[in-house]
Amino acid sequence: MARYTGAVCRQCRREKLKLFLKGDRCYSDKCSFERRSYAPGQHGQARMRKVSDYALQLREKQKVRRIYGMLEGQFHRYFVEAERMRGVTGENLLRLLESRFDNVVYRLGFAGSRNQARHLVRHNHFLLNGRKANIPSLQVKVGDVITVREKSREVEVIKESLAAMARRGVPSWLELNQESFAGTIKTAPDRQELTMPIQEQLIVELYSK
Repeated sequence: MARYTGAVCRQCRREKLKLFLKGDRCYSDKCSFERRSYAPGQHGQARMRKVSDYALQLREKQKVRRIYGMLEGQFHRYFVEAERMRGVTGENLLRLLESRFDNVVYRLGFAGSRNQARHLVRHNHFLLNGRKANIPSLQVKVGDVITVREKSREVEVIKESLAAMARRGVPSWLELNQESFAGTIKTAPDRQELTMPIQEQLIVELYSK
């Protein structure tokens, strides 16, 4: 499967927003975005010209795609599915992205970043409703229970991520039991709890042209 292998800090700088792609490092003074918040490349510090509506829509799509760590084809498929669902397309899109297995693992605090969560999922560290699950794109449902496998509970990155949960917090639509290394999906993802500045309507406008 294709994936982005470049420097992730360049993505934050390109979007002019800290996307928290490196977990704990993003909260420290080692964060590259804190030192150089301008866009990468030789023209990164040049004065910006007037930005067109299309450019705003494109940047919004690229930002959300990078937050969730997906390539263009996969992201577009999520949009097509969101468009077919009842309700507001933009909110449906974010709900689908938030309901990904790897994102929920990250939201529960079992991983420091979505990329790390994807890596842990692929290496069979989690159970979904008591069964092995190693597909990051699985869509979780209300009532599903995600558990860290017994032999994986001493994995250092999982323990460190759980210890750092006080800083991030767990969304109200999820319930975490740290003692049993388990998390439950209580309700559907709530749009109001997405604290990143996302304007999903711009993405809908871009793909609707």
